[in-house]
Amino acid sequence: RSKLVSAWNSDQGETEHFRRTFGSLLWLTYRRGFPPLGGCTLTSDSGWGCVLRTGQMLLAKGLLLHLLPPGWTWSAAHPQFKDDMDLGRQPPDRELHLKEGPDERGRKLSLGSLLDRNVETTHRRVVSWFADQPSAPFGIHQLVDLGKSSGKKAGDWYGPSIVAHILQKAVNASPDPPSLTVYVAQDCTIYVDDVRRLCERPPPQGWKSVVILVPVRLGGQGLNSAYVTCVKKLLTLECCIGIIGGKPKHSLYFIGFQDDNLLYLDPHYCQPTVDVGNTNFSLESFHCKYPRKMSVSRMDPSCTIGFYAKSQKDFEALCTEVTEALSSSAGTYPMFIFAEGHRQEEEEDDPPANTTYVQRQKKHRRPETTNSLDEFVLL
Repeated sequence: RSKLVSAWNSDQGETEHFRRTFGSLLWLTYRRGFPPLGGCTLTSDSGWGCVLRTGQMLLAKGLLLHLLPPGWTWSAAHPQFKDDMDLGRQPPDRELHLKEGPDERGRKLSLGSLLDRNVETTHRRVVSWFADQPSAPFGIHQLVDLGKSSGKKAGDWYGPSIVAHILQKAVNASPDPPSLTVYVAQDCTIYVDDVRRLCERPPPQGWKSVVILVPVRLGGQGLNSAYVTCVKKLLTLECCIGIIGGKPKHSLYFIGFQDDNLLYLDPHYCQPTVDVGNTNFSLESFHCKYPRKMSVSRMDPSCTIGFYAKSQKDFEALCTEVTEALSSSAGTYPMFIFAEGHRQEEEEDDPPANTTYVQRQKKHRRPETTNSLDEFVLL
């Protein structure tokens, strides 16, 4: 389960497990001093690249689940809690909910133990895929270049929906990682047969793992409070790899919650570029020690929710579990839906610049509207 007791509960084992899990997430922030981005002289993404960075973090979470053993944690992950913006001391009955892989408490890795060399090599390889250099398949240079087909350039603001499509193109264009594809929901609908068509392969290859990205807008100028329970339920699911969200024009990567506060990783910290070509390059700046939180009521309604399914069985379970979580917003229009069959209309892979019109099965139809903000129809 992904439910963890408060870090200040008497169960010290759970406290340490929470810290290791959080500290093992990849933290991808603004960087400075990298080679100029294509078509311009910018050598930093500070001030404009935060949505690209949160998108990188969500994809990185999926890659770690895809390539590393279940329950893996980085041996050097020993974060501490601060007193200002972070998780203050809480009563024992308050709980933390953090996105993580399956819990394997019996398998312990410490600084004094010998890490499996292959596992640590894979960890470093995943980090290198997000390096700030043109050759990195998921680095800032590649993402900016892929964004040009959506009318974006370095220095522009990238919305969560645009970034979902950029990540899909980046994974499809790269031979790394193996046996993984990305599906982006269309019109707030996951078409189940379209996902199966992406993932099914003839023997002996078998099913291809999938990251599913669902761009949604959960309100007008602010978050519709009717969706708060649903957001929290989705974050408790093992298949959920987080949310590309944040505050208005201030993107954050949401990875869990505590009560009515969302836990997040913040890309708004400009660090020097790391040369991942160096043997044993430092990993410290790619992992964060301090969990932070913000009230869920401050969440920007524009966001992209991510899921990961390793196998066909996992995908079928994902459909069931997510559908059940979505039902918690009963009485309001669902955040998104699953639909059998294929998308009927062939559309461009890139979302339109301003307005998306929702086409659904008859029982879910919504009148077309032009009152949309930041690439989304209002829910």
